[in-house]
Amino acid sequence: MAKLYVSNKDESVRIFDSSFLEAFSKVHWTVPLYIFIPVILYSLYNAIVIGFSAGYIISLVLAGVFIWTFTEYSLHRWLFHFHPKNEKLQKIFWTFHGVHHDYPQDSKRLVMPPSVSIPISTLFFFIFRAIVGPESVYPFFAGFMVGYLFYDITHYAIHHFNFKGDSNVWKGLKDWHALHHYKYDELGFGVSSPMWDYVFRTTYPEKDSSVKIQNNE
Repeated sequence: MAKLYVSNKDESVRIFDSSFLEAFSKVHWTVPLYIFIPVILYSLYNAIVIGFSAGYIISLVLAGVFIWTFTEYSLHRWLFHFHPKNEKLQKIFWTFHGVHHDYPQDSKRLVMPPSVSIPISTLFFFIFRAIVGPESVYPFFAGFMVGYLFYDITHYAIHHFNFKGDSNVWKGLKDWHALHHYKYDELGFGVSSPMWDYVFRTTYPEKDSSVKIQNNE
């Protein structure tokens, strides 16, 4: 079987000719925490100030987390793995996600850069505001962003942290995601959870514990 990556070392390939744009394509894995934890806390603060009950806030936060899990799966499967025929579009989609499959251990391109995550999260905020209302959007969006942060940090962790023990949930996610990168790149689209893969039947055809993420392969 042909390998599905160019390099499995922690190294980068240049994406943009412009050094300015290139700098914005890389980000340390902790940056999303600094940006979005304050957003989550501010959203929850607004929900409390508005006067929502604890039960209502919790229910909307959980709803937001749930919607994130579907968003994660949908974006990964139908957007990031879209294969256009147009060469210019191919370059754009490679820049968004294909480069990660070519260089899966590149530690600077494992979480979404703020130049992308901030505009997209802002767009989602206004979409949710139109759906759930100008007040209920705060706890809902807080949950959605909790889900996003969990996904982003999980994605980094399962590529670069070592987990031991067959019953370790994190090791299970690491091995699950390894199969997506190294054997079945059109299956296993869930990163922080395989739930929607089971719903949409995009799980792997067999359990294969022999495929692992090796940092220096």
